[in-house]
Amino acid sequence: MTDHPPLLLIEDTPSLQMVYRSVLTNAGYTVRSASTAAEGMEAFLKSGATVVLLDLMLPDRDGLDLMQEMLSLRPEATVIVITANGSINKAVEAMRAGAHEFLVKPFDETRFLGAVENALAGRNIPRRAPGTAPAKPAPLIPAPTGAFVGSSDTMARIHAKIRSVARSMATVFITGESGTGKELCALAVHDYSPRSTGPFIALNCGAIPQDLLESEVFGHVKGSFTGAVSDKPGAAAAADGGTLFLDEICEMAPALQTKLLRFLQTSTVQPVGATRPRKVNVRIVCATNQDPLDAVRRGRFREDLYYRLYVVPIHMPPLRERGDDVIEIAEAALSRFAREEGRHFDGLSPDTAALFRRLPWPGNVRQLLNVIRHVVVMNEGGPVTPDMLPDIVADEPGLAPPPALLSPTFPEPAMDALIGKPLAEIERLVIEATLRRFDGSVPKAARVLELAPSTLYRKIDGWKD
Repeated sequence: MTDHPPLLLIEDTPSLQMVYRSVLTNAGYTVRSASTAAEGMEAFLKSGATVVLLDLMLPDRDGLDLMQEMLSLRPEATVIVITANGSINKAVEAMRAGAHEFLVKPFDETRFLGAVENALAGRNIPRRAPGTAPAKPAPLIPAPTGAFVGSSDTMARIHAKIRSVARSMATVFITGESGTGKELCALAVHDYSPRSTGPFIALNCGAIPQDLLESEVFGHVKGSFTGAVSDKPGAAAAADGGTLFLDEICEMAPALQTKLLRFLQTSTVQPVGATRPRKVNVRIVCATNQDPLDAVRRGRFREDLYYRLYVVPIHMPPLRERGDDVIEIAEAALSRFAREEGRHFDGLSPDTAALFRRLPWPGNVRQLLNVIRHVVVMNEGGPVTPDMLPDIVADEPGLAPPPALLSPTFPEPAMDALIGKPLAEIERLVIEATLRRFDGSVPKAARVLELAPSTLYRKIDGWKD
């Protein structure tokens, strides 16, 4: 049991309610669930919930009306609305009426838990009335367990850059390894901008099938293709008045890159099957865990689009390059997770702190948070000692980057073996060697090679042709 009110989940589809509840419970949250608006309001009043996950399409009442009633009764509550593709307009309306964020089905577990963590991180931030202008930006306040905890010089420079660029309309291009907090960085740019009262729409270009990506970005009209049973505005239109975050931008198909460039030049969107374009007012923030200029050199990313997007670059450093930030993040996460679980821990032991400084953390902040969550869930309290850590931290060789692949210079014999081979063959040799080192695990190999898993799968499939 935690010493905080439970999360309240209101979802009328039994299978989805079960999935969402399971994800939240496995992440350590206490959850109350309801299937109707009436049940949801009753649970809201009885449980004291201050974070609500609300499906807008309920059988007995409009979800937007329910949200407005909840916020009138408990203005400090934070509501994350959940909507199907066909009701994005209503979700945008909910954002303007005071919702914290919205998720468009289907969404992945990382996005789901990230929205909840962001809502909880903002619990101590005074709520603005919907439609009012944001207060004068204060110094960026780190989220309790996010990538922005840390007092290293590197993070101080990132804080300053975010505060500076947030006030403009300039496109922000965020780079960094997986797990370094690129989406948190994008959210910070949005939250400290004059657009903070508008929607923040995140789209992972690497997680959506290429044949559906155009519809996801620009929308479609009913009947424009098989399966288009209703009009869909698309992410660009849904972000009107706010920020559109395009994650894994280098995974975007070349044909769609052309349309994105036209969108940036004209600020108009034309849904699939539509005859007329629509003007929108959107600020673009994009991110990638690859080297975008290298993607340009290899012909995978348009050069003109690169220069259009790469206006203000922000590089999120890997955790291993942030010095004692790893200890600050771990201590902050330990304090928060312990409060949620109703337990008391006495910080990190000296041995644990020393170990954390030595580890390479290939999964970066996300991996560190998972380790601390494991410690809190599996132990009753006291100082965090190395024996409390999950076995993977100390035992799995995959945590250490392969020295022959990642060192600044290859050993001479290895280099001699590569000289004279075509670049495509060298790439394949390196990928195959990395996969062998990680026992065929594509996600682990992709993390070390700083590629999206979808990119690695595509390369492997191409070798079979």
